[in-house]
Amino acid sequence: MLESASGRIAVGWLIVEDLVTVLILVLLPALAGLLSGQSATDHSTIHNPSGGQLLLTLGIVLGKFVAFVLFMFLVGARLLRWLLERVAATNSRELFTLAVVVAAIGIGFGAAELFGLSFALGAFVAGVVVGESDHSHRAATELQPLQDAFAALFFVAMGMLFDPAILVREPLRVLVVVAIIVLGKFVATFLIVRLLRHPTGTALIIAASLAQIGEFSFILSEIGVTLRMLPAEGQSLIVAGALLSIALNSFLLYAAKAIQSRMASSVSA
Repeated sequence: MLESASGRIAVGWLIVEDLVTVLILVLLPALAGLLSGQSATDHSTIHNPSGGQLLLTLGIVLGKFVAFVLFMFLVGARLLRWLLERVAATNSRELFTLAVVVAAIGIGFGAAELFGLSFALGAFVAGVVVGESDHSHRAATELQPLQDAFAALFFVAMGMLFDPAILVREPLRVLVVVAIIVLGKFVATFLIVRLLRHPTGTALIIAASLAQIGEFSFILSEIGVTLRMLPAEGQSLIVAGALLSIALNSFLLYAAKAIQSRMASSVSA
């Protein structure tokens, strides 16, 4: 499906979603400081922050983000390329893998400590920089086992955040969250794709494939709880909604394919 028009549009859509989520990761701590009545820079109390204060805070955060990105692509990319070339020259597979991992962790730590950004954002930019280097394919190959292991650990950690009792305690709220995720995203995606003049069958496949939420929603909910913008019960609802939407997605995609096939056969007839 990745080679089809629906697959290419869906993947591009997901990339845009991830980029927007990165922007949210940048702005969320600053917004949390204002909404909680404290400045994000000096933690002084702010009562009813004005629009000017909001714009100033967001401007400072975006400025730090732009400075970090410029530093990484103008200076960090060259240093990382130099490091990977020297390590690759040793012909040591273990040393190369370790160098990439240390670079990702180091850049994430630097983003958090020096620029006041999130660790996850720094690691994301590190991945972009490594992807632009001459050793990107080797890095992707060497880190694949590690990526699989961390992906499993990530979902194990998310499973530990899931409270099964919420399905019994708040079944209506869980259904509402699932409906917002599945039906809301399906309808919104279908209408947007149709407005862009793509065929109905293509719109159905794209809408069905995007009618779920995944990893970034867990990260955002965790940050929301940490910043006290989201209660722990809200995180449980999001995790439950995500798990159910992922489980239902394969059936929804199968139904969309069946409808698309019937539409194609009726047109050909």
